[in-house]
Amino acid sequence: MIRKLLFNDGWRFHRGEITLKEPHYKGSCYMQAKTERMLMGPAAFSYNDRPNDYRMSALYTDERWEDVTLPHDYVIHQTPEESHNNGLGYFLYENAWYRKHFTLTEEDKNKRIAIRFGSVTTECEVFCNGARVGTNDTGNTSFEIDLTDFVWFERENVIAVHVITAPHESWWYEGGGICRDVWLMKTAPVFVAENGIWVTYEKEDEENWALHVETEVTNDTLNTVHVTVETEILDPSDKVVIRLSGDVSIDTYSTASAKADGKLVNPQLWDIDTPNLYTVRSVVKVDGEEVDEDTVRTGFRTYSAKVDGFYLNGRKVPILGVNGHEDAGLFGHAVPDNVPKYKLALLKDMGCNGYRCSHYMQSDAMMDALDEMGFIVMAETRLYNSSPSGIRALETLVKRDRNRPSVFFWSLGNEEPRHRSVLGVRMIRRMKASVLRLDKSRLITSAFCAKTKDAVVMSEVDVIGINYNTDDYDACRAAYPEKPFIATETCATSTTRGWYQDDSPDRGYYSAYDKDTSALFQSRENVIKFLGARNDVMGFYQWDGFEHRGETMWPRLCSQAGAIDLFLQRKDAFYQNKSHFAKEPMLWVLPHWNLAVAEGSPVRVVAYTNGDAAECFIDGKSIGRLALEKYASAEWSVPYDRKIEVKVVAYEGNKVIAEKTMKRTGNPVSLALSVDLPVAKANGTDVVLLTCRALDADGNIVPDACPTVAFSANKLGSVMATGSDVCDHVCVDSPVRKMRAGVIAVAVRVGTQAGDLRVYAESEGLVGTSVDIKLDAVEKA
Repeated sequence: MIRKLLFNDGWRFHRGEITLKEPHYKGSCYMQAKTERMLMGPAAFSYNDRPNDYRMSALYTDERWEDVTLPHDYVIHQTPEESHNNGLGYFLYENAWYRKHFTLTEEDKNKRIAIRFGSVTTECEVFCNGARVGTNDTGNTSFEIDLTDFVWFERENVIAVHVITAPHESWWYEGGGICRDVWLMKTAPVFVAENGIWVTYEKEDEENWALHVETEVTNDTLNTVHVTVETEILDPSDKVVIRLSGDVSIDTYSTASAKADGKLVNPQLWDIDTPNLYTVRSVVKVDGEEVDEDTVRTGFRTYSAKVDGFYLNGRKVPILGVNGHEDAGLFGHAVPDNVPKYKLALLKDMGCNGYRCSHYMQSDAMMDALDEMGFIVMAETRLYNSSPSGIRALETLVKRDRNRPSVFFWSLGNEEPRHRSVLGVRMIRRMKASVLRLDKSRLITSAFCAKTKDAVVMSEVDVIGINYNTDDYDACRAAYPEKPFIATETCATSTTRGWYQDDSPDRGYYSAYDKDTSALFQSRENVIKFLGARNDVMGFYQWDGFEHRGETMWPRLCSQAGAIDLFLQRKDAFYQNKSHFAKEPMLWVLPHWNLAVAEGSPVRVVAYTNGDAAECFIDGKSIGRLALEKYASAEWSVPYDRKIEVKVVAYEGNKVIAEKTMKRTGNPVSLALSVDLPVAKANGTDVVLLTCRALDADGNIVPDACPTVAFSANKLGSVMATGSDVCDHVCVDSPVRKMRAGVIAVAVRVGTQAGDLRVYAESEGLVGTSVDIKLDAVEKA
């Protein structure tokens, strides 16, 4: 039973508005005041959107339409300019149009037809065959529109989407367009409603868990129907472990829930290290005949938030998290579905166990990956707004993600001025009531910032979230002695990958050494020492995991607070966090030894380790062993000499746990490509992520290499994006990129042909290279 068809191919796109003249006569106004509102312009059924039309009968226009595949962010494909808004990434945000032609079959005549958008950024109008069928007024929020009464079965249909970017709802890079997947839904007239399956449970004793499953069913027929919903729950190995059944009568054109209860014995628990996921499948039957089915995933765990910490499945687990925007520097806001899991794998490697969805509903692909990889998630709505549209966006978030075992907190806002007013209290009460109608199993919070201790809304939340403001913790604790606390944002210290000189705002670079950026934005070391010394904070979400576009100053294109850079390369801050978060022995030393400083100049050699001591050697001679308190770094001053070898050794007691040696490399002579994210299938949508580095004659990576490199691929793929320097203003989709600090990131989209995808890297004066990635054919459904 195929009810959900990916609808990403075959779209046509026009950047910018298409201006229509005011009609002169009543007739066109009269006819366009009917169901088919648009008889002229890009929303009209008959509008010619073919990019290159050779039909004699065509109605030709001078508009430029392109063929595109979704997801699609049209803002990212331009050159940034200083005249545009720095918070939004220095890009021009224009309105735009999308159109898609499609046909239905005779079999579809008795079905309910709908279209589901993962998101359209920022606002949009949707038209079907010229009829205005829906709108959405907040980006990043999914929505579904019923098309059943507007589609034709005997001729072609046209969907048109008018994207409106002007009413920005962020202070970071938003992107623009249909930035997530689109699905065409085909179901029986009696069907499982959007996000209609809801699973709740309670642990009754050591073995037994009480289950409650509600399946929301819609009846789009003229008659009252009696439905039976049969639900089965499959364990992580896809074995059915329990079957449930519930009945409900549904009035014409109405929705009702069938409820079923049962017991589950000794489920495999979902945990951060063992993220076991169960599948819940609900089948709708009318008169014994199956008419629709849908599935969700869930997981079984217990948790509680207390003044002394966060408890998961009975044990105390400090939350070691990061905040994350969804954009990625190589892709803008239209991130391919296989990239979120790679991003989260980087965070896991860093020792991270938490993720805050700052500051909006993130994609299905990201949320699925968070479930699968075991993160403690704070899901956040975009707007602190109790209007009907604000409540709709909040309820969409809750209904979509309330089955997810990774989600433990609903955040209803971030750094809101109305947190300190009685109006804010009234708003959050209404928002909170909407959440509790849909889910009572999670904790409600909001992220408080400036004048934190004056935020009267704190009295309304289950968990108090504090952004920065370490000086306010004691006052807030005195005011709310019984409430759990979490640091919803911390640090926000700016560092640039590979930059070991002093901060240079004019050039757009900040020293890679950890530091306090300001009294508010403190160093990673100082913040974790502060929070680690308190036994009344559950943990933190550091700002932030990844550099994101926007929130910047020219010539830089992104925020610099991430532990991982704009192009998904690990920074020194990544390894510093790993020394704080991870349990396995580790050591990282900065800087590299290809420095552009005068001989004899003092150089700060800093070591990050989770050992209890570190020792520095110059050409085999120790210059000092330092005992380290928890979370501290080791540091020595070394006169710069190009010829010396610097070695740092980390210890636990008297045992050597790691060591790292640095010496100056030779000049670059060749290029090397490594595959960071391979792709197994030639599905036409996924991307391969690669890193290009320069090597010296001995095969050493040259950390300060800066050649210009040209990338290409054979016919099995295409170079989608490249990136290296956060101050590089060349458009991201250029296949030619100047390297900075020894690294260029490359994204290659795979095609639909199986075989060996080959990616090439070439640079004048250097030996080029290539790498092959085997692509298997996609199995046909």
